[in-house]
Formats: sequence, structure tokens, C-alpha cells
Amino acid sequence: MKIMSWVTRGFLIAVLAVMAPSAFAGKNITVKGSDTMVVLGQKWAEVYMQKNAGATIQVTGGGSGVGIAALINGTTDLANSSRPIKESEIEKAQKAGYYPEEIKVAMDSLAVVTNTANPIKELSMKQLLGIYTGKINNWNEVGGPDQAILRYCRESSSGTYVFFKEHVLKNKDYAADCQTMPGTSAVASAVSKDPAGIGYGGAAYYLKQPQIKILPVKKDDKSEAVSPVKADGTLDYEAAWTGRYPVARYLYMYAGFRPKGDIRAYIDWILSPEGQKIVEEVGYVPLEVKA
Repeated sequence: MKIMSWVTRGFLIAVLAVMAPSAFAGKNITVKGSDTMVVLGQKWAEVYMQKNAGATIQVTGGGSGVGIAALINGTTDLANSSRPIKESEIEKAQKAGYYPEEIKVAMDSLAVVTNTANPIKELSMKQLLGIYTGKINNWNEVGGPDQAILRYCRESSSGTYVFFKEHVLKNKDYAADCQTMPGTSAVASAVSKDPAGIGYGGAAYYLKQPQIKILPVKKDDKSEAVSPVKADGTLDYEAAWTGRYPVARYLYMYAGFRPKGDIRAYIDWILSPEGQKIVEEVGYVPLEVKA
């Protein structure tokens, strides 16, 4: 079962969509979902409302799964998600009369972080798999001090949690002692106070935190370690676009129908150079502009 998709920069693939009765909200647009995308979503809404008198856009978080569930039950116009929609969610949506449209709106380099007191300089994807599944439990197993590793992760409703599980843990279960945190900012707070801690989350949350170190990551033992951040402290867009940094992902918006009217206008604006400039300003990776 394939999801209908909106091609980058707003060119819509011609698809047949069934229109739900509450498909259009006029100038009142609700957006729910990803906690990772809340700040970005709120900034988009703020700037758009300033430029479009009468438009009202309400943005709330709760997690990617929460946003998609709201889309399925008709309580939001758009769902922010830091992971692709699941087949099971597509099936539920279609049973409810919705045919989800996927819109890639930005990219995000998922940073792996430790406290600056930890001398570790880099980790491989294999080592991250071992750490987060509980196969590696002491920093000395990866070249660090003789100290137990304290793992921090996101809650299961988080798209970041799901992405990390699928792409780093290869769908294996997180270690039972992984401490669940309610948001990336909470992970940042915990790791900044914990010399033995390790966490992950959108790199934007960690860029200017002096007690946190963003680690370069190796795809495999033969690859060089690549950081999501350049030497000047800014995000490395090319590393995300080309896939050189192995823990980069797209950020999505989902609509329950083929967008028209005010909703389409809002999405078109997000995909425009002006909307993508806000992606940069907030600290995420804008979509690559291909010649």
C-alpha cells in the first residue's frame, strides 16, 4: 500500500483522493505532532500569520504518533512528523476516509551527544547499536573511561525514538534501563549534568550548549567519522543532503487529503525560499535545491 506524496517544492503528483467532510478549515489551520518540530512549526505559523491577515494557525506537540493519530481521527488539519507514516497508520486513515499526503518540509541531522567531560571523540553505528541495546555497558568498551554508560532516549510516541530504533538499532529493542525523556530538550538537560550520559536528538537543540559534545559518527569501521556540525559550529547541510552523515532524516507534514485552498497556500509557502530560510534560522537543514 503506497502513500500519496507531494514532490519537493510543491509539485503535486496527480492522485485520486477522497475528500473528508471536515477537510478544509478555512483560515483556521491546526497542526499537531512532532515535538522535534514544535519550535520550527510555531515559527512558520508566526511569520505566516504576520504576512497573511486573518490566518490563524495553531501548532502543538505531543509526538509524531500523536499528530498522525489526530489526523486519522479528524482533529487536526496537518500532522508534523519526524518519521515516515507507518503502513498500519495509512490503513487506519483510509478506513476513516482519509488518504494521507506526505510533504517533506525540512531535514534534520540527529546528533549523538555526550557530556564534554567524556573523552570519547567519536562512535560508530555498530557501537551505538551496542550501547542502546545494552550489549555495551561501560565506556571503556568503546575507548572511554571505566564508567557505566547511562543511556537517555525519547518516549515511544516520539518520531525521533522510532527513527533511531529503525535506523540505528535495526529494529532491535532499546536496553531496559534506557531512561525515557519527554523531549529532546530534556535529553539535553540530563546529558549536560551527567558525565556518563549519552543521548540523541535533533542537532539544533545541542548547538550552543557548552556542557554537551556532539559526536562524529562512522557508518562502519572502514568509514571516516562524520559530524553533523561544521568546524564553525553551524550545521553541515551537505553532510545531511549527501548522506555522508549517517543519522540524518527528513521532517514531514502529513495532510489527510489532497491540500487545497488555505492549507495548500500554507504548505507552498513553507516549501518556498522564504519558508526554507526559516528552517535555517531555527537550526534545521533546509531542503536541497536541485538545479
